[in-house]
This record gives sequence, C-alpha cells and structure tokens, in this order.
Amino acid sequence: MAKTKTSSGAKKTFEERLERLEELGDEIRSSDIPLDDAIKAFEEGILLARALEKDLEKIEGRIDILMNGVEATLDESPELSLFDDEE
Repeated sequence: MAKTKTSSGAKKTFEERLERLEELGDEIRSSDIPLDDAIKAFEEGILLARALEKDLEKIEGRIDILMNGVEATLDESPELSLFDDEE
C-alpha cells in the first residue's frame, strides 16, 4: 500500500496511518484529555484524513483502470458489475 515518511525517516503504510487516525479519534473522545492536546490530536487527524483520502483517490483510479482499461475517462463511472448484488 501507499507509504508516507515519518519524522524519523521510517515509512508508514496506509493501514498504520488509518490505525493512528482511529487512535486519535479515541483520544479526542476521552473525557480526561486537556483541550490543547485534543486540538493537537484533531489537527494531526485532519492531516492524516486528507492524506488517506488522496491515497484512496489514487487507489480508485488504479481500480478504474483495471476494471475499464486505460482509455476510461474521469467522467465515466466505472463498470463494477463484478460487485453488483445478485438477487
């Protein structure tokens, strides 16, 4: 999956960053966190969420190409009949 460098130079996977975002959400929801810490966690969470969203857009583009071929345009919706619910 997509990796992002951390301040220590190590790379984190999409899953590791998603897990961190979930941890930040849990921290913010706790009643004993100081306001300043909650704001810092919120800021970090927003940055992570935006980066993860960009990664997901890239992944969706790759899936679109795999499903519909290279000539698929951005205006076309992908044909995902493989995933349609069958009754």
